Amino acid sequence: MQRLRNTEITYLKGVGPSRAKLLEKELGIRTFADMLMHFPSHYVDRSRFYTISSFSSHEMPMVQVKGRFVNFNVQGEGAKTRLVGLFTDGRNSMEIVWFRRIKFIRESYRTDTEYVVFGKPSLFGSRWSMVHPEIDRAADAETNRGLRGVYPLTEALRSRNVTSRTLFGYIRTLLDGKAASISDPLPDDLRRRLGLMSRAEAFRAVHLPQDNNQLQRARFRLKFDELLYLQLNILQYSRRRNTAAGGIRMPLVGDAFRKFYDQCLPFPLTGAQKRVIKEIRADLNSGRQMNRLLQGDVGSGKTLVALMTMLIAIGNGAQACLMAPTEILATQHAETLRELVAPIGINVKLLTGSTPTAERRTIHQQLLNGTLHMLVGTHAVIEDAVQFKNLGYVVIDEQHRFGVAQRARLWMKNTIPPHILVMTATPIPRTLAMTVYGDLDVSIIDELPPGRKPITTVLRTDTHRLDVYRAITRELRQGRQAYIVYPLIKENEKVNLRSLEEGYEHICDTFRGFKVAFVHGQMKPAEKDAQMELFASHKADILVATTVIEVGVNVPNASVMLIENAERFGLSQLHQLRGRVGRGADQSYCILMTKHNIAADTRKRLEIMTSTTDGFIVAEADLKMRGPGDIEGTLQSGMALDLHIASLATDGEIITLARREAEALLDKDPQLASPSLTPLRIEMSQQFNRTVDWSRIS
Repeated sequence: MQRLRNTEITYLKGVGPSRAKLLEKELGIRTFADMLMHFPSHYVDRSRFYTISSFSSHEMPMVQVKGRFVNFNVQGEGAKTRLVGLFTDGRNSMEIVWFRRIKFIRESYRTDTEYVVFGKPSLFGSRWSMVHPEIDRAADAETNRGLRGVYPLTEALRSRNVTSRTLFGYIRTLLDGKAASISDPLPDDLRRRLGLMSRAEAFRAVHLPQDNNQLQRARFRLKFDELLYLQLNILQYSRRRNTAAGGIRMPLVGDAFRKFYDQCLPFPLTGAQKRVIKEIRADLNSGRQMNRLLQGDVGSGKTLVALMTMLIAIGNGAQACLMAPTEILATQHAETLRELVAPIGINVKLLTGSTPTAERRTIHQQLLNGTLHMLVGTHAVIEDAVQFKNLGYVVIDEQHRFGVAQRARLWMKNTIPPHILVMTATPIPRTLAMTVYGDLDVSIIDELPPGRKPITTVLRTDTHRLDVYRAITRELRQGRQAYIVYPLIKENEKVNLRSLEEGYEHICDTFRGFKVAFVHGQMKPAEKDAQMELFASHKADILVATTVIEVGVNVPNASVMLIENAERFGLSQLHQLRGRVGRGADQSYCILMTKHNIAADTRKRLEIMTSTTDGFIVAEADLKMRGPGDIEGTLQSGMALDLHIASLATDGEIITLARREAEALLDKDPQLASPSLTPLRIEMSQQFNRTVDWSRIS
């Protein structure tokens, strides 16, 4: 493959410099290898011919029809000029429409020749039509029989007459002339044991499949390759870190932990919390730097685990730091921790962008002289001016909201790297945990504290609004509180969604006699905090908000969460919002409000929320429905997750297999140094060009 990676597509027959620039700009195809790895997005069966009378719905698939043109007419003027050909299959007719290259097309097709047209039919009025279909002479169409790939394109390419068929032609030329250059990096014994076809066979079969069975075998092989390189990369870094990265040894439980456990523990620990604390304590005493991901559903007690393990660090003479993504969340953490540890004399300070200069100066001094034990803050804690005497333990809450480079700056605040605990209340599906976070040790709190009642979640439409408002009123009259969440701040004429501004007025008018507060992300921090304080202190009964309350708002008295236009939110985001209620002893409710006429697949997605409160089930469903989302860029292990054919959402079994095989290869040869693994090592290194060892940073 090295030769294919080094050969630019300018040298491929039919491309040329101008089209090469276009392909690189639009699709990132620069070399022969890039072209081969531009895989079809889906396949169509070119073995079946349709009749026009068999077209049955507005959403027809790509089809092919055999027939003849009856006539051609140029219609419209200027920019609206189009060529319309009347095409018949012998019994019925449809229109074939072209908006570009009209003169060339008119001269290319005749009325006395049989053709096969291939495209997507659309119904306009009572007549079917196809726009810019592929057209072959019937005599030549046999070469296209069977499965045919449809390649991803952009509008810019289509406007320059680069079609799926064009790309297929380039790829076929490559496969016919350069197949010998496609070497196989996998060891023969591994390939035989797993029953994998060769890499050259896989590339040919994925672009030119003889049948569906061959296509699936080819896709399996190419997906396995991508995921194996990914797992090898992650595991090599993880193992290297575990053996090479020293950490501050913390052998003591310490007085701070003991005193807290004996005097201040607010409620008995769950079995899951005890298990996670033991796992973290073992890391702290191992002599290597801890990099651990703590997953736990909303309300599972992650913050208490973080506090108690920070106390272990403090008991061993180190300082601890907790970084949160928002000022609201950082403030709540600081207040909670300060209240919990005040009886045992632990000094906790809050540092945010709005901390006054005098107080900031005191914090800096106490950090340097060691009298400040625990610092809680936002991005402000990573500023260069913030220096510690001995930072030994860092907790990063909702870590996905920070860039890796931001988190790395905490790493540099001690000569010996601090132990890192990253926490998330967004459950991470197993496939993502094995890839995006694959170099971190993972702990899971899979148990809620005793006394917590499952949240009742219901799906309602606008037609039930009065009933919903009556139910909320009943809760408010019993002294409880409610959140009402809107997707927009201001009304948007282009999108028919309820906005927070009009919603706030409507809620104030509807719930007269109850105090209503509001909060959104564009408010100044002081305004936001003031409104939040009204709700947290129960001076307000209802909080009208955007998703700014998605994480970190803790009001145990709130028992109702109403989410307007719930169809506009992802499942994981809905689950996070739902987690703002159910934090006290009262039965709590989450109401998903939608328009009456939502699509069937949207209803099915929302019904997942009503069927379970298990965040891991919700996250798995969200991943399968929406894909892995925006997880590319600088990841845990420092690679861009540039998967061409594999999917983290749907290829869980292949990920597991790749993980198992990668572990076996590295157990046998940690450096992949043996001659039989040299091609694999080279291929992997070319997949991942690294400049920073991000795997050593949580």
